[in-house]
Parts: sequence; structure tokens; C-alpha cells
Amino acid sequence: MVKDRDPAYREVYSTESGAVCRGCGKAQSRCSCASDKRAAIAGDGNVRVRRETKGRGGKTVTTVSGLALNGDQLRELLSFLKKRNGVGGSVKDGVLELQGDLCESVLEELSRRGIKAKRAGG
Repeated sequence: MVKDRDPAYREVYSTESGAVCRGCGKAQSRCSCASDKRAAIAGDGNVRVRRETKGRGGKTVTTVSGLALNGDQLRELLSFLKKRNGVGGSVKDGVLELQGDLCESVLEELSRRGIKAKRAGG
């Protein structure tokens, strides 16, 4: 495909600027729509803390879903919880995942920060 001839052509990488944003067509370092994506709030405000083992090879994971925080705030909260409990974790689709059974510790920290959370599951 040739860029000048096909209106459906979308450049995804350029040797001049590196990776190109599919939304605005600018280099990712100068992307104007990336800040909009980062600022989007993932949760609905109904915060649920649950302990899961299903589909994780028998390993226990504590998940926190429904937080009405943007991506940067989620990562900051996750970082604090990981350091406080000495565990690993990640953010996946707006859900915090912490290794181990940490429901009580997470509920305590969320209430200390003024976030109303419920324990879900068994």
C-alpha cells in the first residue's frame, strides 16, 4: 500500500519519529490523545476487594475492582500497597492485582484513604 494513494492507510511506525499513534497520527511522544486515555477513569465507584485462586494455578491473588481513579492514581495506590505488604502486583484493565491474601490489609488502607470498599466473595 502506498500512503499517498490509499485513504485507509495508517502508518504505525516511522523511522524518523518511532512509534506512531493510531488515533491522531503523531509520534507517540507528541500524541495529543494519549493524555486523554491516561486520564480516563476506569471504575464505577463500587469498590470490591476479593480473594481469587481460580485460573491462577492455585496461587492466591487479591483483586481490587471498581476504583474511580485514573491510570496514574491506580499505579500510585498499587505501588504503595505493594511496598506496604512486600508483595508483587499489577494493574490490568483498571483492576489492581496483588499477590497473596491481603484483603484485610487492603480494606484497611482504602478506608484510611476515605474510599468506601466492600469485601466480595467468600
